[in-house]
Amino acid sequence: WQVAPALRLASIGGVWLLSFLVVAVNVAAAVLVAVPSSRAPAVAGLVATAAATSAAWVWAPRPDGDGRTRIAVVQPGVIDGVDRRFDREEQLTRRLAGQGVDLVVWGESSVGYDLAARPDLAGRLAPLSRSTGADILVNVDARRPDRPGIYKSSILVGPQGPTGDRYDKMRLVPFGEYIPARSLLGWATSVGKAAGEDRRRGTEQVVMHAGPGLRIGPMVCFETAFPDMSRHLADDGADVLVAQSSTSSFQRSWAPAQHASLGALRAAETGRPFVHATLTGVSAVYDASGRRLGSRVGTGASTAAVYEVPLAHGVTPYVRFGDWPVLGSLLVLVALGLTEGARALRPRRSAPGPLAPPARTVRESPARPGR
Repeated sequence: WQVAPALRLASIGGVWLLSFLVVAVNVAAAVLVAVPSSRAPAVAGLVATAAATSAAWVWAPRPDGDGRTRIAVVQPGVIDGVDRRFDREEQLTRRLAGQGVDLVVWGESSVGYDLAARPDLAGRLAPLSRSTGADILVNVDARRPDRPGIYKSSILVGPQGPTGDRYDKMRLVPFGEYIPARSLLGWATSVGKAAGEDRRRGTEQVVMHAGPGLRIGPMVCFETAFPDMSRHLADDGADVLVAQSSTSSFQRSWAPAQHASLGALRAAETGRPFVHATLTGVSAVYDASGRRLGSRVGTGASTAAVYEVPLAHGVTPYVRFGDWPVLGSLLVLVALGLTEGARALRPRRSAPGPLAPPARTVRESPARPGR
C-alpha cells in the first residue's frame, strides 16, 4: 500500500490483481532457481508480467478532482466506561467549532446506548452538530428498541438530532461479535472475550447524505477487509468512504497500523477518499489514489484531527468490472484441467498394439506362463 504503482494497479483489478502478480513473480523466481529445465518459460512469464504491469500502470485512469471537503476524526483514546468515553468525545468535538468542518466522524461503539432509547444523548449530540456546523457520524453498539437483538449501527446526527440515516453492520467478526454454531462452540465464551450474545446483522449497505452535496458510504471495522463492500458503495454514489473502528483489543501490537492501511487499498480500488476513524488509533485518511493525507493519529493520542480531503469523480476499472482477476484465474484453471484431462485419456484410447506376435507352443496353442 506504500508503493504508488501498486495502488494504481489496484484501481484496475483490486487487491486480487496485486495478489496474483505477487504470486506469479515469486513462482517464476523460484522456478528460475530450482528448475533449470524450465527457465525459459519462467523468464518469459516474468517479461510478460513486467510488460502487462507497465502497460496497466500507464493506462490506468487517475481520479479526476471534484472539489474538497473538511472532515474531522474524533479519537477519544483508551477510556473505561461508555459514559466517560461519550463525555470525552463530546469535549473533543466542541473544540471543532469555528474550524469549518463538513463532517465529524466518531469511532466504532462510540455511543453505548441506542439514541431512540436515550433521547438525552441525542439531545447532547444535536447542539454539537449546530456548534460545529457539521453532521456527526456516531456508532451505536446497543439493543434496538424497535426490533430484537443488539446491533452495531452507524447513525448520522444533524442539527435537529438523528437524521434517520442508519447503517447496521452486515459482516460480523466471528467469535468477537457472534459465535458460529453457538450450540457447539458456545464454550468459547468461558475461555476468552467471545461474544456473550450474538449481534444481529444488517441487510443492506447505505449511502448517507451528510450536508450539502456530500454523500458518504459507512462501513464498520472488519468490513474494510472486504473490497466488494467499498466497491458497491462507490458504485452507489458515495463521495467518501468512511470506516468506524475500535481496535482497542489490539493495543501495543502491529494490528492497528495494519488495519488502518486497508483504507489505502480500498481508496485506490474505488477512486474515492477513505476516512478510517477509531476509538483508540490508528486513525488515518487517504485520498482517492490511496495516498495518506496529513499525519495519522497514533494509539497514544486522544484528540480531534481535521483533514482537508480532495474529492474525486469517475469510475475505476475495478468498480466497473469487479473481481475479474478471480474469475479469469478460475477460467484458466478450468481450461487447464480440461486440457490435461483430455491429454491423460488420449493414450488409453489409442494405445499401440503389441510389437511382436504372442508366443506359441509347438502345437500352435497360446503359451501359458508357468507351464
